[in-house]
Amino acid sequence: MKIIGITGGIGTGKSLVLSILKTKYDAYIVEADKVAHILMKKGEPAYIEIVNAFGNSVLDKETGELDRASLGSLVMNDKEKLNVLNSIVHPLVKDYLLSDIEKMRKEDITYYVIEAALLIQDGYKQICDEIWAIITDKDIRIERLKKNRNYTIEKADGFIKNQPSDDFFIDNSDRIIYNNTDEGDLIKAIDEILDL
Repeated sequence: MKIIGITGGIGTGKSLVLSILKTKYDAYIVEADKVAHILMKKGEPAYIEIVNAFGNSVLDKETGELDRASLGSLVMNDKEKLNVLNSIVHPLVKDYLLSDIEKMRKEDITYYVIEAALLIQDGYKQICDEIWAIITDKDIRIERLKKNRNYTIEKADGFIKNQPSDDFFIDNSDRIIYNNTDEGDLIKAIDEILDL
């Protein structure tokens, strides 16, 4: 089983890469963000620690679940609070993935793919056999974010500016996939990496 980490900035097309890997190569896909959502459900480990750290103001009054919008606005412009949140969630996500990888080693899986925005920063190099960075020109990213997420140019630009540069991803990855054209070219690039 080969463990591949997929990373890159917002709007680069990571979701499309995952979709291609799943449908064409029957890869087993795990998105760190989705794992985090599971671990933040009421009663789960991250939920308990987050409520202990931030109090009941981050809870939905009716359901008692975390109010992700409240939590997001609380940490968005406060680096210290964001670091606290990340220090709770990220180690739990990593533990979950390590446990899942061990389970999946017993299955007939060729590619185990992890997608995470902070893959490099969170030390997944020790877990993954290869890290793939998806790189896309800024103008194309902004157009995609406008079209697919209804972002304004300013909002899209703000997200991009708050993320690491292309050079950071390139310098810290084993493989680089440039996603500036169409799906056909993207499939060809993945084929070349997987020698198919």
